[in-house]
Amino acid sequence: MREIYLNRLDNSENIYKELAKKLEDGNITDRESLAGHLLSREEPEEYRLYVSDEDVQNPAVDEVIETFAECEKSDRKITSEVFTDEFLNLIDDKARMTHHVKPRTLVHRDGDLHPTVHIWLIKRKDMGIYVLLQKRAAEKRINPDCYDVSAAGHVSQGGEFRSAAVRELKEELGIDIPRGKLEFIGLRHNLFTDGDIRDNEMSAVYLCRENVETDDLVLNSEEVSEVCWAEIDEMLSVMKNGGFRNCISLEELAMIKKAVF
Repeated sequence: MREIYLNRLDNSENIYKELAKKLEDGNITDRESLAGHLLSREEPEEYRLYVSDEDVQNPAVDEVIETFAECEKSDRKITSEVFTDEFLNLIDDKARMTHHVKPRTLVHRDGDLHPTVHIWLIKRKDMGIYVLLQKRAAEKRINPDCYDVSAAGHVSQGGEFRSAAVRELKEELGIDIPRGKLEFIGLRHNLFTDGDIRDNEMSAVYLCRENVETDDLVLNSEEVSEVCWAEIDEMLSVMKNGGFRNCISLEELAMIKKAVF
């Protein structure tokens, strides 16, 4: 099975270069040469076409999808499936974001290092430091029904950490926080494995000290089932005793305490 990436943010030349590389045929430069390659195969071949999920028009991507479909109709040896997926930039061994992109599903399958953001809403009260926890929705494939960081998410291709943090706060909690209100406190590497998922993340961690009331939040039910405030030291005690289901990093809680004190 061959996996083809069709990036809606790429131009026609780059799309066909990617096809030539994936199909190991340097003669592929356009629709006609692609069709010629596909129909010349003597052995059965299965293709999976991963299309980036941006809502933009890209005639070259549509042209490639149509070419595979037409060749499949005329040649029973060819089968193809189309999947729409978020594309992510990969991170190199020096923790730098690269221009190499890959579908999120395959990133999680192969364990590629990729960028994410973690945002902690915090407040001081009665000499304690409180953090807002979200409870992940039961439908989430990774860590369902677990208490977690206030908001988190991936950095989509072509994006950057701080903008992704602003987006995730809006998407998950329904709040608009200006970029300047997010305090960067460091990067943290996290590797989570569960069955066929190998989620290898480099997370930019942010604090937000804005006064936020839980009643003002608009939760995305597909992502978050509920939220609550928790005092860090009390939460640490409960976590050590296995008192509640969570996927919270002790390292990140230590980062928060260091940044606040």
